[in-house]
Amino acid sequence: MERVQVPLAGREYDILIGPGLIAGAGTHLAPLLDRPRVAVLTDETVAARHLEALRAGLAGAGITMTALALPPGEATKGWAQFSRAVEWLIEQKVERRDIVLALGGGVVGDLAGFAAAVLRRGVRFVQLPTTLLAQVDSSVGGKTGINSPQGKNLIGAFHQPSLVLADTGALDTLPPRDFLAGYGEVVKYGLLGDAEFFAWLERHGPDLARGDAAARIRAVRRSCEMKAAIVLRDETEQGERALLNLGHTFGHALEAVTGYGDRLLHGEGVAIGCALAFELSARLGLCSQEDPGRVRAHLDAMGMKKDLADIPGDLPDADALLGLMAQDKKVMDGRLRFILARGIGDAFVTAEVETGMLRGMLADALAAR
Repeated sequence: MERVQVPLAGREYDILIGPGLIAGAGTHLAPLLDRPRVAVLTDETVAARHLEALRAGLAGAGITMTALALPPGEATKGWAQFSRAVEWLIEQKVERRDIVLALGGGVVGDLAGFAAAVLRRGVRFVQLPTTLLAQVDSSVGGKTGINSPQGKNLIGAFHQPSLVLADTGALDTLPPRDFLAGYGEVVKYGLLGDAEFFAWLERHGPDLARGDAAARIRAVRRSCEMKAAIVLRDETEQGERALLNLGHTFGHALEAVTGYGDRLLHGEGVAIGCALAFELSARLGLCSQEDPGRVRAHLDAMGMKKDLADIPGDLPDADALLGLMAQDKKVMDGRLRFILARGIGDAFVTAEVETGMLRGMLADALAAR
């Protein structure tokens, strides 16, 4: 088992990484509990795969649990299921000293964390992420929230977990498409701040996809280390933390126009968004012309979506995409901040992007479909 520490003053927590953490959850949770019970929020798909193993693992430590399984999918991350979750937690008489346990992917983790943040003005919660995307990104750093019809993650709060248990054994249960969608977030870390990690992924990415347990642990650990370091320096995204959104401004707009469904998964949108961010960087003369090709070549080698042409169905024009991007959380004083790159492993935040240049790039990408 690997351990990554997030030493936020007064809200320190550990990220534990390795196989068997669902079955051993009771051992790690017991020291945090004032009374031996937890309320679990999950989704129906994850419940079928992991809920009974979690129940047994908690029971072994003398901990009882109640659970609510929400519908799977991004559409759950809205007001209706959020309200249902909060009302259920109140019905379960969850107190301020209790713990809400999020068992599932990014949707469950974001929604459960937000529910914990507002319930009784804040109760503790623990992340038990079961997808690669959640293990390397959404479970770490305290961003919680739900979507609005006008954009993704526009409603939420910063609320740090008390513990993260990243059971890498759970990744074996993921469909290949879901695993690769999560890999889009792993690639992001190499692209934004660690060229050596990206080079390692170029060599070992196929090993991760094939199920190499040691490679998966290393990738999750390095991703969590990078995210934890950035969160420590900028917890509430006043500056540097925006780097973690490399690819997301494009990706969130694409998710919105595709209806937050199976047509485009979040990590797929991030992967395409990273490729677009490097393309824009090259057009602006910030990075070499070879860098966007290298990014796309790796995504292609992994069998991942890399271009707008890879998204099935119709897409709106460049102006409609620009309108959705204008709702991004990184807008400040009416100006959209972009995460661009001077090269692989060297990303930065800027608002100095001409709309005409951006529109032209999107129009070219749409024309290539």
